[in-house]
Order: sequence, then structure tokens, then C-alpha cells
Amino acid sequence: MSPKAAWVSLLSKTAYLPGLLVVDYGLKAAKSKYPLIVMVTPDISQDARDVLKNRGLISVDVGVVAPDASRQRFDVHDARFADTWSKVRTFEMVDYDRVVLLDADVIILRNMDELMDLDLPKDQIAAAHVCACNPRKLPHYPADWIPENCAHSAVSGPNASPPQWSEGKPRPYSQLNSGVVVLEPSMAVANAIIERLMTSAEVENFTFADQDLMIEHFKGMWKPLPWYYNALRTLQVVHPKIWRDEEVRCLHYILPDKPWKARVPDEGTGSPFDETNRWWWAHYEKLGEELRAADPEGWKLVSANVAPK
Repeated sequence: MSPKAAWVSLLSKTAYLPGLLVVDYGLKAAKSKYPLIVMVTPDISQDARDVLKNRGLISVDVGVVAPDASRQRFDVHDARFADTWSKVRTFEMVDYDRVVLLDADVIILRNMDELMDLDLPKDQIAAAHVCACNPRKLPHYPADWIPENCAHSAVSGPNASPPQWSEGKPRPYSQLNSGVVVLEPSMAVANAIIERLMTSAEVENFTFADQDLMIEHFKGMWKPLPWYYNALRTLQVVHPKIWRDEEVRCLHYILPDKPWKARVPDEGTGSPFDETNRWWWAHYEKLGEELRAADPEGWKLVSANVAPK
């Protein structure tokens, strides 16, 4: 076990409070040995902070990190990314030897404490690949995001190792998804990333905010994790060869339609994501049983930020 390690997540909008609490619920249900640290930005209300405190979570105030608005060119589908730059504050958590950054739109289904002991070269990170298949054919996604260039297409089965990037391989092989990132905090690394954010001309071309920033900064300096540590929900549809429900440690609800925005009726909606959305709601309902008893006022705030029954 690492001398001092933690899970870390960013809360920059109260709308993501239910998601973050579901992350915490999953970690506890999976019996993780490590705490979840929540980085909170100044806009988060005291009521939301009280909910975190009453759940026994450690909150750390962080300043917002963002380039000038004129240098951010997000598609209307991805306006939510304007708040995610501050995830780079995770690299400043130098009171910890090892942290794993988790987005607030994931759920934990199996214990994955082994990530705290993963061998990691100095100043490098570990993460799973992006899925470059673009199944929704979104026109603002990179032109080379096609199935034949997707690193997951090169994985032969659910327990096979992900491919390494090298010169001559498709560009998406060099791209990580920043929903789960294993790292060792360092002020030097944090400062270098923030300096790149504030000065690099490439920022104006970024599609995925903090993710593209990490891709640029750590090119050739990150270790690929197996898909199941950051199981992008689209993989179930576009990469059925590797997907197995029972292998998923952490499920990531990528794309704007987060599960808490709509309930799944018994008859379903016809979406391929109905079943995995139900997984999120199952965790949420169990969380609710605990919160209704321990913090009824907090539960009112949480439930106000999900789709009504």
C-alpha cells in the first residue's frame, strides 16, 4: 500500500453533486482503503459543502484554472468542459504520494485499489485510451477519430493489454481519456501544465479541455491502463469484443446526456445505455437510503439536481 494515497475528484458545479456522491458511495461499497478528496471551486455553495462534510468527505478549496475565454472554442455540445480545466489542480496535492483522479460522472463497480501501487515512472501518469470511434458522428470531433484508428480496436479481448503508442501508429493511440488518471503529485509538474495551458497556441484548438491538455503535456510519457479501469460507456456498443460487464471496475458516463438527467422507465427508452444508466440509478437509490436518514436537508439538495420521479 502506498504510504499516503487518495482518490481525488473535482466539484465545480452543484449539478454534479449527485454524481460525486455516487462516486463516493461506490468506493465505499467496494471497500476501498483510500479516502476520496473533493476539490471544490469558489462557486460551490456552503449547503453543498455541508453535504460533503456530513458524508465524511474531505474538501479542499482550489482556485479556478482556465485560459482566457477568447482562447476556448468549445462546441455547443461540449460547453461543460469550460469548468474542467481545474482538474489539473490534482497535480498540486503534494501531501499525497499517489492520487487517482476520478471524474464525477463515473461509478465504481469493483475495488481498484491496486492503482495506488501501480509502477509509474517519475513525472508520468497512467490512464486508459480515448475511444476514437465517434459513434454519434459528431462533426466537431477530430477527423482521424474513426474506428480503424481507435486503440481499443487493437485489443483482442477483455483481459488483453492495451497497445502502446509509437511513431507510425495512429494518432489516437497517443491519446488518453482523463476521466481516470493515476499520478504522483508534483508542484513542478503542476506548474508546467498550467504554464502550457496559459501560453500554448494549441489550446485554441482543444476539443476536450483538460483531456487535450494532458494529452499534449504527457505525449509519450503515460502508461496505458486496461479499458475496464475507465470503461467508457460507448465501448459496450462499439467494442463488444472487449466489453464484459463483470470486468468493469469503473464505468464512465461520457457524453452530455448524464444518467442523472433522465430516469429509465421499466420499459426502457430504446437507448443502448439504458442498462448502464440503471446501474447509476441503483447506486443513487442506495445512497439515498443513507442520506435520507443521516442528512435529510442534504438529501433535498442532492435530489433537486437529478431528474424527478
